[in-house]
Amino acid sequence: MAITVFESPFFGGLLCGLSKFYLKTIGWRRVGHLPDIPRCVMIAAPHTSNWDAPIALAMVFAFRFKAHWLVKHTAFRWPFRGVLRWLGAIPIDRTKSTDVVTQMVEELRKRAELVLLLAPEGTRKRVTRWKTGFYHIACGAGVPLVLAFLDYARKEGGLGPVFQPTGNLKADMAEILGFYATVTGKHPERMGVVEIPRS
Repeated sequence: MAITVFESPFFGGLLCGLSKFYLKTIGWRRVGHLPDIPRCVMIAAPHTSNWDAPIALAMVFAFRFKAHWLVKHTAFRWPFRGVLRWLGAIPIDRTKSTDVVTQMVEELRKRAELVLLLAPEGTRKRVTRWKTGFYHIACGAGVPLVLAFLDYARKEGGLGPVFQPTGNLKADMAEILGFYATVTGKHPERMGVVEIPRS
């Protein structure tokens, strides 16, 4: 995957080293390999705690790729605009006539390289249904899904298999949820049993 954290090898290497040190200090192990694909939608699950963000960010820096996530466009004001863009945030204008899925499909199509990191649960609270926007974005843009995870039971985080959506939402979601069924969030009581969409 030809995407680095920053153009500067020095800063990229520094952040990588610091992130590996941080993960080792808190007892976490990084697993998996960065796939050699220029564009993808990366699933971040399970999401049950505020601690998910710093650990996930450390994982991203340790793997040395730049992830992008969605932030309301109103947050892109001084003094946060530069930092948000530096960290990979993509502004989303919900007042536009086009929905978020359409906006992200267009974003993926126009960029040569883009890793879009999304949390399907959409909240840290207990849910019984994942939001399927990530799936429709991947299908619309013709890009694969990368199954990323944080497992607090094993203190492991990283990148799982690459999954190419077929367009059969029910069958694909059953396979994806099967992978995450063995992954434990920080607060397991908030995970619940996620229903497989009918279509």
